[in-house]
Parts: sequence; C-alpha cells; structure tokens
Amino acid sequence: MKKIRALVCAEHGEPDVLEIKMVNTPSPGPEDLLIRVRACGVNFPDVLMLRGQYQVKPQLPFSPGFEVAGEVLEAGSEVTDFFVGDRIIAMLTSGGMQEQVVAPAKRCLRIPKSMAFDVAAGFSLTYGTSYHALIDRARLRSGETLLVLGAAGGVGSAAIDIGRQLGARVIAAGSDEKKLSQLQKIYGVDETLMYSKDSLNLRDQVKTMTNGVGVDVIFDPVGGAAFQQAMRCVNWNGRILVVGFASDSENLPKAATNLLLLKGSALVGVFWGRFVEEEPENSNANFKQLISWYEEGRIKPTIWRHFNLDEGAQALTALIDRQVVGKCVVVL
Repeated sequence: MKKIRALVCAEHGEPDVLEIKMVNTPSPGPEDLLIRVRACGVNFPDVLMLRGQYQVKPQLPFSPGFEVAGEVLEAGSEVTDFFVGDRIIAMLTSGGMQEQVVAPAKRCLRIPKSMAFDVAAGFSLTYGTSYHALIDRARLRSGETLLVLGAAGGVGSAAIDIGRQLGARVIAAGSDEKKLSQLQKIYGVDETLMYSKDSLNLRDQVKTMTNGVGVDVIFDPVGGAAFQQAMRCVNWNGRILVVGFASDSENLPKAATNLLLLKGSALVGVFWGRFVEEEPENSNANFKQLISWYEEGRIKPTIWRHFNLDEGAQALTALIDRQVVGKCVVVL
C-alpha cells in the first residue's frame, strides 16, 4: 500500500511529541472524498486535542488539524456533488496535517478560484464560528457595539472582520499592544482596549468607552478572569457569547446569574462543530454568504505565517505562545 507523510501524535502532550511518519494512504468510503491536502489551518483546539483536553478525543495515534483545503483525488461511489480535481475545503474532526485525508462529502465545500488554498484552509473554522456566533446566536445589528476578547486570535480577528461588515462599532480587546496596532491597520478597527492578566481593568475601560452604557454583544473565546469582568460591562439586553476557553480550559469560569438578571442579558453558547452537524443546510448557507463577501472583497482573512509540514509543531507552539495575529497555516 502506498505511504504518505503525516505529522503524528502518538501520545498526549505538548507539540514536541509530534513526529513526521509515513502512514498508509486512507481509503474513502462510498460517501467520502479522498483529498490531496494543500494547506491545513492551525487552531487552538488542535493544542487541546494534543493534550487530551478537547471534547473530541481521537484514538491515538492521530494527526492534528481540523480544516484543510486541497483537491479531490477520488470520490466515493455515492458522491454526486463533487468530482476529481475540484478545489475544496474539508471540515474534519482531526487528521488534517498529512498529505492525503478522507472527509465526508457532506462536510466539504467548493472554494472559488479567487481563494488560494492557504486562505481557504484558515477560513472554515474561524469565519464559520464567528459568523454563526454573531449572526445566528447574537443577532448582531448595524449600529450595535461589539466587544471582541482575544481579538488577535483566529476567531477573534474573524469576528472583527464580520462585525465591521455588519456595521457594528467594534472594540478589539487583547493583552498585546503591538498585535492590537496590527489589527487596526488590517481591519480599521474602531477602537482597541488593552488589558493584562495581572491587572484586568477591562470593565472600567469599557464603561469609559461607552459612557457607562456597556456593549451590546461580547464575543469571548478567552474565558477566565476576562469573562468575569466582561459580564459586568454588558448593556441592557446584551448578549455574551461563550466561544471558548483559551485562558484556561481546565478551570472554566462560572457565571453570576444575578448579573444576567440585572441587565436582562443572555449568556449564549457557541459550538460551531455541533451546529454544522445538526444544521448542515444553515451552515452551507452561512458559507455561501461568507464566500460571496470574500469574492466581493468585503472580508479579508489574515495569514500571519506559513509553516511546512516538518514545522507543524512550531506552528502549534507559536499559537500557544500567542505570537499569531489572525491565522497560521501548514502548507503541504
């Protein structure tokens, strides 16, 4: 059987446990596609999966990588929507950092010729999550104020991009002044807000910036102490989006329900992966809109750096060390 190169996690741990190995070429089932991977997005859930801390726990050994872009090499006998040579995005549960991968056809999308493979590989999870969060869950409207925590990360920068497209006033919050400055240049962010882990003054800054009113929607992929302060600076009828827990995935923050009551606010969970499974037609409609915006130049995904497959562990380490602005991708 033909072998392919893969970045393999044989035991849980940090990125240094990853090794390049030769593995068997996967075989597609009747409803699957065999894909030649050209690029794979790098995301924080990949780190959690390496550590055995993510809600999805693939059997060891496995290759990290949730989202890939590439070409169809083979289509299963029951697949009617895709053909050999099609350029596609595939949304996986793991396995993206290898030369070829099998994906269910129902979790794949065609990409336009104007979208390069590296952009496509960093598009589905971040922009899919942020669109679902802001539109399906928060119903963000033009003229409302959106506070984005962890703004320099993949989903954070996508939320900024989409929020501005929707006509919201966007406040980008983070702990690195240089990254916030980069976000202003890339996206023309209305305002930035810097806070540190040691001295979180997020609440007071938001109150000052909004003349004591607070913000309408809070996009929170961070959790931790920032979440506790964010709950105290939401406007009446505000929506607080629980997107992730990058600050500390083991010690999850707890919400004071009296604060929700006093503001008439809503604490809203965002689980994009489950949404894709439960509502595939709505998910496809979301991507149709996102790709249309991309083709019209109305949104602009940012690739911070490219890594080759041998540097996959470095890409994940850069994510852990919070060096990344937007997305980094592994190219094959």
